[in-house]
Amino acid sequence: MDNLQDLARCHHCETPDPLFHCDVCKMHLCTDCEGKHISDESKAHKLMLFRYRKVIIQCHTHTSEKCEYYCKECNIPICTVCVSSKEHKNHCVVGVSNHLVSKKEALEIDLQELEEHIYPKYQEIVSNITVQKTDMIDSFKKLRADIIEHKEGLQKKIDNTMTQLTSHSKKVEKELLDVLTKLEDESTKIISKIKKCISNIKLLLESNDVHLVTAYKSRNVEFRELPPKVNVTFPRYSPVEIYLMQNHHFFSWVHSFSVKLEELVYSKDSQSAVSKTYDKTSLVNEPRVVSNRNTQYALRSLSCLNDEDVWTCNSDSIMRLYNLKGELVREIHTKSGNKPYDIAVTKKGDLVYTDNTDKTVNISKNNQTQTLIRLRRWKPLGVCCTNSGDLLIVMNNDKISKVVRYSGPTKKQSIKYNEEGQPLYSPGSNNKYICENRNLDMCVSDFEAHAVVVVNHIGKFRFTYTGSPSITLETFNPVGITSDIRSRILIADINSRCIHIINQNGYFLRYIDNCHLYAPFGVCVDTTGNLLVSDYYRGKVKEIQYYKRM
Repeated sequence: MDNLQDLARCHHCETPDPLFHCDVCKMHLCTDCEGKHISDESKAHKLMLFRYRKVIIQCHTHTSEKCEYYCKECNIPICTVCVSSKEHKNHCVVGVSNHLVSKKEALEIDLQELEEHIYPKYQEIVSNITVQKTDMIDSFKKLRADIIEHKEGLQKKIDNTMTQLTSHSKKVEKELLDVLTKLEDESTKIISKIKKCISNIKLLLESNDVHLVTAYKSRNVEFRELPPKVNVTFPRYSPVEIYLMQNHHFFSWVHSFSVKLEELVYSKDSQSAVSKTYDKTSLVNEPRVVSNRNTQYALRSLSCLNDEDVWTCNSDSIMRLYNLKGELVREIHTKSGNKPYDIAVTKKGDLVYTDNTDKTVNISKNNQTQTLIRLRRWKPLGVCCTNSGDLLIVMNNDKISKVVRYSGPTKKQSIKYNEEGQPLYSPGSNNKYICENRNLDMCVSDFEAHAVVVVNHIGKFRFTYTGSPSITLETFNPVGITSDIRSRILIADINSRCIHIINQNGYFLRYIDNCHLYAPFGVCVDTTGNLLVSDYYRGKVKEIQYYKRM
């Protein structure tokens, strides 16, 4: 496994773990150097994700040849000469790159199952045993205290019986504790094995050594056999009047406790099924409008400042703050005089807006507006403030769109492509808005693509939502997007005049289509959990209660 520690580096700046590879120049490229590399127009560069670059392996049999194929029956990489030889005649032969990709996909499935399902279940089992051990010890302590307290009020002739009971309880406690400790130790050992397996898979995913990757044997089937769930019935002492000839009948409580092992059936979908049911049952049957704020403007984006006040922007250069009554509280003018594309409120209550005309991202605080980020080739579109205080910005250069994470003016992350090297977002600069879900997913509404695209916190593609297939509406035209405390995603569909609600895994839950929404555009969830929706043409902000208050 030592080879797995040798990380590839960017050929421009030596940054380890490059994201891209140029197949024409045979060079590895990091995110920062990718743009500079393709700006050299002397070559027709062909970029791909680093993990999908062509693998070059010398044939052990024909040393002058490169292995471009993989024999599935012999389980080895082979060259063109090998393919035509008698040794591999009628064997199943595939491209070595395709084999490596398919094998890594299987590895990723195993890794995801281990990290997201099996490992957490074992952690939960061990945690449950630890709690039950503590409760059991406390229970037996109380049991013995009750026995001793009762013993002091009894006559001397029953002392021997009480002593036997105390001794017996300790013996049973030890037996039960031994059982629980053994189960705990066995589960802890398996957790160690799972950790080691996860670590090995991660190393394999970073390696292009066909032999190492192919040698991997999945142990997930073994780990799916979960240990039994522990259910301990604890003893309870109830003092009664005792007659000399019936002592043991009145102390039969000693046998009234047990350890039951309940079989746990592993199911990878059980958690998501429960979550999906819970999401639906927590929604009200009929969403209702609880307040209606009238303005004089065609509203686009909005962002909640607090329980009462909401920032709005429209087609002029002024961003306006309204209270619950629809009264204008404050105005902020853009620095350039251009209309803002999108707005967001930081955790400190400062207003951030994007200006796609002069290619800037600006922040207004302490009654002063400052330019936070100035772009050159890119136009900033949708913006949101993350729970960690970063900014997520959708931007476009008329050829491609991307999502960039900033900490202040410093770029931390750039997301453009999926795992196949294909663009995640449509190239046009039409409506693109973004929000961060509570599970740290990045959700982009892409009007031109008629889709919502969701990636996780490291930029890995999760799913695309293109509208509910079960209900016939007009073409899905998403604009504003937000999420709530349950990690549900709410999307304004301007042409269909409704709000789509999906869960964090992309499952459609319901529409909000009964609140007289004419052209819903901007959406946000306030601190009370209600949804605020801006109506583009009618200049209204509607506050909608859509889920049950628990």
